[in-house]
Amino acid sequence: MTDATVEADETATTHGDAHDDHHEHRSVWPVVGAAGATGLYVGIALVVLAVSTGMLPVALGGLVALSGLGGLVAGLVGWTREAFLADYASRAVDAVGQRSYRTTMILFLVTDLGTFGAGFIYYFYVRAAAWPPEHLPHLVGSLVAINTVILLASSATIHYAHHALHEGDQRRFQGLLGATLALGVVFLAGQVFEYYEFIVVEGFTITDGVFGSAFYGLTGLHGLHVTLGAVLLGILFLRARQGHYTPERDTSVTTVSLYWHFVDVVWVFLVAVLYVGAAF
Repeated sequence: MTDATVEADETATTHGDAHDDHHEHRSVWPVVGAAGATGLYVGIALVVLAVSTGMLPVALGGLVALSGLGGLVAGLVGWTREAFLADYASRAVDAVGQRSYRTTMILFLVTDLGTFGAGFIYYFYVRAAAWPPEHLPHLVGSLVAINTVILLASSATIHYAHHALHEGDQRRFQGLLGATLALGVVFLAGQVFEYYEFIVVEGFTITDGVFGSAFYGLTGLHGLHVTLGAVLLGILFLRARQGHYTPERDTSVTTVSLYWHFVDVVWVFLVAVLYVGAAF
């Protein structure tokens, strides 16, 4: 083997190592987002504690919750920018990287299922005691039915939006993606109105016993997930308008679709257990 050949091999190895190091970059944004989510949950718990016991000022819990929400949003935005937007135009389509992001989203949803599972276990524990509670409002009505239809429709629109992208129909893809975002926002508005009806009109609040805490804890947690999903859909829609997505470049569309289908399934289970099931 000649010296020139050895030198060429060493150069190729060095470049390969540099290429591998580039793809092994570790991001700090997921940690920032997780810390923000922790602060948000702690802040909400402090608000509930302050309202129910008066041991702490409500403003303290609100400040912690807002700070946590800011950290969560910053983590999500930073992670999205770093993972999907940085050097987008010059980045080659990498099938391994696409599978990695999809797998990561699935793993996240599995852990998120544990979060919801803990809330449902608490509710089932409550049901095992004296039932029904003293103050139980009329939960099943036209509003929850309409909200359920809206959320299920949004699952259909994002599914067919992704299908339109694979067919190369950008106009239909963007239209259905925008419809999904609009349906998500309408769902959130409906949940806010439902809270207004329960809290202001009927006087049913989170401090009304264990059922009140279970109801608002689970529906509020789900509402937070829908809010984050709407933010992600908004990012997808803005990027779609800029022509970022093609049939080969759809990783973020796939991951957000998985997330959105997840929150829809959780809502159906939540309605069946918490709304309809509370009457029995």
